[in-house]
Amino acid sequence: MIGLVQSSLLLSGVGLAVLLTGASVILYGGLRARREASATFAENARLSATLASAPALAMIVRADGRVDCSERLADWFGLATPPRYLNDLAVPDAGLSPEDFTALAAEVTAAQKSGRAFSLAVRAMGSSRALMIRGSRAARDVRVPGGVIVWVFDATDSEAEIAQLRAAVDEATTHYDELSGIIQAAPMPMWYRGADLRLAMVNSHYVDAVEGASPQDVVERGLELVEGSGVGGPLASAVMARDAKAIQTQTLPATIRGERRMLRVYDAPLSAGGVAGFAIDIEDLEQARAQLKRFDDAQRAMLDRVSAAVVQFGPDRALVFCNQPFRRIFAMKPEWLADRPEFDRVLERMREASRLPEVRDFPGWKNERREWFLAADGAIEEEWHLPGGVHLRVVAQPLPDGGLLLIFEDRTEQVQLASARDTLLRVRTATFDNLYEALGVFAADGRLQLWNNKFRTLWGFEEAFLATHPRVDVLAEAAAKQLANPARASLIGDLVRAATVERQQRAGRVAFADGRHYEFAAVPLPDGNGLFTMLDISDSRRIERALRDRNEALEAADRVKTAFVATMSYELRTPLTSISGFAEMLNEGYAGALSKAAEGYVEAILESVDRLGMLVDEVLDLTQAEGGTVTLDKRDVDLVVTAQAAAASVSPLAAKRKLDFVADLQPSTGHVLGDARRLQQMIEHLLRHAIAGTREGGRIVLRVDGTAAAVRLIVSDDGIGMTRQMVERAFDRFGQPGITRNGERALGLGLPLARQFVEAHGGEIELMSEPGRGTVITVRLPRR
Repeated sequence: MIGLVQSSLLLSGVGLAVLLTGASVILYGGLRARREASATFAENARLSATLASAPALAMIVRADGRVDCSERLADWFGLATPPRYLNDLAVPDAGLSPEDFTALAAEVTAAQKSGRAFSLAVRAMGSSRALMIRGSRAARDVRVPGGVIVWVFDATDSEAEIAQLRAAVDEATTHYDELSGIIQAAPMPMWYRGADLRLAMVNSHYVDAVEGASPQDVVERGLELVEGSGVGGPLASAVMARDAKAIQTQTLPATIRGERRMLRVYDAPLSAGGVAGFAIDIEDLEQARAQLKRFDDAQRAMLDRVSAAVVQFGPDRALVFCNQPFRRIFAMKPEWLADRPEFDRVLERMREASRLPEVRDFPGWKNERREWFLAADGAIEEEWHLPGGVHLRVVAQPLPDGGLLLIFEDRTEQVQLASARDTLLRVRTATFDNLYEALGVFAADGRLQLWNNKFRTLWGFEEAFLATHPRVDVLAEAAAKQLANPARASLIGDLVRAATVERQQRAGRVAFADGRHYEFAAVPLPDGNGLFTMLDISDSRRIERALRDRNEALEAADRVKTAFVATMSYELRTPLTSISGFAEMLNEGYAGALSKAAEGYVEAILESVDRLGMLVDEVLDLTQAEGGTVTLDKRDVDLVVTAQAAAASVSPLAAKRKLDFVADLQPSTGHVLGDARRLQQMIEHLLRHAIAGTREGGRIVLRVDGTAAAVRLIVSDDGIGMTRQMVERAFDRFGQPGITRNGERALGLGLPLARQFVEAHGGEIELMSEPGRGTVITVRLPRR
């Protein structure tokens, strides 16, 4: 029993254990299923959310045409409610257009039958969306036998981008074609290098420059425009452009169609890794630049030689050039100017050197001059009055490049000359108006230009009439009534025409109706005008008449005097001859022996008679020369013989006064054509004059020599000499004979007679003397 109980208890425990174990398994399975269901629901929710936010929506088309479609997809189709069948997509004003629906239905049917996938772009009529449809047969897992899954994409934005990109592509294509055309037509070589820097494209100008057959030929052969591939070559510049990602420029020579040209080569890196390049022919530019530099150098050299000061400032207002006159006028040192000082500094340096006008507000004055750089009205002129009376004309010329050119012309002399000219004009006007003469200035066309008050009042003209500047013929017609003979008025026009047209000086005289007499004269002026003058000679005419009458009376008296002197001279010879004869008889003892005193008296009488006879001869000679009655018996004269005879004649007189008399007669003296007697008298007069002015023990020299053209005769002494006043009247025939009280040399008739004889032979006589140092007289006689 107990065993049975125990067996029952054991069986009950085993059953309970089995139940507990089963319950535990079921509980674990339920819990696991619950966890899996939760995970499935979560995954389903995640997939639903992902599907809801996906760019494509799915639509299932079953074999019988039914459609599983969400409301969101129905909205994309422009439908108010989801379609139940595929045909519901084709409704009026909604869904798909008949053409798009027909195409979709055909593609769906084909996919159901053959399982072929399709892609179709449609546009919903009820909305502005562009849709992309992709469909394929549904997999078995979908559990839609014979169905087709259609994925619908909203391609509205993509279509817009595609259209924009298509337009951009079209535009880029157009631009590329245009740019290619421009590159091909460009008047310069252009090329493109690939990433390996080999030529990939060239234009037609490049082909012509390298003399290639075609662009393809040039690219295949790799013909470079510029020779060389080393440092500085075309590839070196391309490499630098590619590596530096910046445009490179260099100037290289090249031979184009047999001519050496200078090219400026540009290499520009491209984003694709290649390098584009082009070359500009700057040969003409280089030549123009060289020519411009030569012109600039020549211009600056020329500006250094002009008198005006020139200075040029660049666009940065720094000094670019200045010439030598600028440095001189403004005291600028070359080493300071070499630093290219600015405009303001130059003005300040001018002010320090007192080469600017004195102004109170210098900063404001300087600011005004700074505006010269921006002046739009062309050149600006100013007058600068500097300290010290310096006047400068300043011309400021703005330059097209923004610089400034200044020219300083020193007009100090011109201003002074203008002032002097104004003064002279005022003096001339005052002189004209106050001259005793009547003056009129006529132009080359015969019109009266200037006149003085005397001219107007003399003719009685009105000022208004003269202000019209009448012609000379009109003026002469108006003046004719003032003349005694009106026809003589034509003389005015003749004189003016002679002075202005013929450029000759003419003169004439005319009588006025009131008895006045005037002398006319027309003088050509340097400026082409003619000066007409009128001088009142009425008084001089009366004086001239009186002087002429008096001169005639004086000439008659002089002739009477000359005749009287000649007559008296001849008359004096008779008693002189008697006195001389009786004195010689007494001296010879015909009247008996004379005492010593009587002999002295007789000798004095004889000496006085000789002296008086000589004076009579000299007076006769003077009167004959004055009356024009002296005649010369011209023959071939040996002047040595004549000089010896004259020396022998005066030698006793020189010996008596104990003088050292020397006659130096040179062989070159020779012969002259003349009157031997008069030449001997001339020499004697000169020697007697020398003897009279020389103290005892003195020296007298007679020297005669000659050349092929003339004979020279010199008489010199070391006597008392002559003062300047005596030298001036030495040849005056009224000089006083004898020795004056103060010891001066006497002036007698000898020198005037000697000069008359010399001039009668066509010669010249010259006297030089100093008091206390003697006298030298030089005579020059022509041979013929």
